[in-house]
Amino acid sequence: MIRKAEKRDVKRIIELLHQVNMVHHVIRPDLFKPYTTKYNEQALEELLSDSNKPIFVFDDGVVQGYAFCQVTEVKDDQLLQDIKKLYIDDICVDEAARGKHVGKALYDYVHDYAQSIGCYNITLNVWEGNEPAICFYRNMGMQVQKTTMETIL
Repeated sequence: MIRKAEKRDVKRIIELLHQVNMVHHVIRPDLFKPYTTKYNEQALEELLSDSNKPIFVFDDGVVQGYAFCQVTEVKDDQLLQDIKKLYIDDICVDEAARGKHVGKALYDYVHDYAQSIGCYNITLNVWEGNEPAICFYRNMGMQVQKTTMETIL
């Protein structure tokens, strides 16, 4: 049910990207425009060929969710330890499929994938005010690594 995204999934992923954007727009309308996405179809198709940015989809006949990932490595840095990590750039479950363990299945798949390629950790960002997401990630065993703060001028 979970596989790498393919070109045939692009239109459905765009639909799900709209759902994610609207969640962010409702929480932070000062930052996020409504009714748009962070990728268009062309950019999304280009991402599909980047092995360092795998996209996984939950497909039970219809794509019910996705996880956009980014694999990065630090090597020979003066300050930081050598490390390979997987960053979840975006994760979405269709509004109609929430509560059906699609998100858990995607997260578990990404977790196993990260382990299989030798990653030290998985990281992601979640917007303050997105309580369902914060609760979900805590339930997956994630904990706060760092906090980004702001002052609006």
